[in-house]
Amino acid sequence: MKCDLHVHTLHSGMCTVPVLDRICRESYNDPDEVYETLKRRGMGLVTVTDHDSIDAVEPLRRHHDFFLSEEVTCTMASGTGLHVGVYDIAERDHIELQRRRDDLPSLIAYLDQRRLLYSVNHVFSSLTGPRNDADFEDFVQCFRAVETLNGQMLARANRHAAAFAARNGKSIVAGSDAHTLAYLGKTYTEVRGARNRHEFLEGLKLGRATAAGESGNYWKLTCAVWRIGREMIREKNWTLLLAPLMALVPMITLANFAMEAAFADKWGRRTAKLMSGVPACAFERAG
Repeated sequence: MKCDLHVHTLHSGMCTVPVLDRICRESYNDPDEVYETLKRRGMGLVTVTDHDSIDAVEPLRRHHDFFLSEEVTCTMASGTGLHVGVYDIAERDHIELQRRRDDLPSLIAYLDQRRLLYSVNHVFSSLTGPRNDADFEDFVQCFRAVETLNGQMLARANRHAAAFAARNGKSIVAGSDAHTLAYLGKTYTEVRGARNRHEFLEGLKLGRATAAGESGNYWKLTCAVWRIGREMIREKNWTLLLAPLMALVPMITLANFAMEAAFADKWGRRTAKLMSGVPACAFERAG
């Protein structure tokens, strides 16, 4: 059974680029189109992982093969930002996830109390800001699953994530991280032999999952940004005035490619030397 475990819809909020954060969404994917696209591309189960939102649940709850997830934006005590994928949640969980998202020990305690599956996403990307050695030690200690194949991250970042997970005995998840319909379901997690959601999620927790599909690359990122820009113009016609700026996108994404490659290689080499494999979270558990 296959499932793309990193999916965004128009409910993921506004983009984080200054100025554009007032006018451009992270994604313009319609939830119904997301569902239909993923099924057409062979996914046995469908979920969405919008940023700090579960608003996509309303049009999708009627599908028996849909389950609700969320990508929680967190801030660690060190000030480091990270994205945590939380899978198969109840709608009531959303309130607690958001309430605890700036207190990682409290968030982890809640997730463990509810026995929810959760992962640290795109570990070797600078998407959520800088990292330090202590951050990776906390990732080892406190996360049972790592996203090892992200369809928008560079192949080298994904290789480092897979090595990090293997060294430290972590379960793996994979997903397209698609903000446009074009790449949905082209990166996914598979649990062979699973026949339903329960068996799929149990297989993930037991480490029986495999990651499959595409990594990101320069051209893929460039096309995704162009598509999002086109949808922004379609939603807000006046932003057509900004269309000439689209010519700058290839240069911007090239610079991003170079920075991401350097970040992934720096921390990939460094974490190979750090202490790993600590089995229990060092944080004090609440409750």
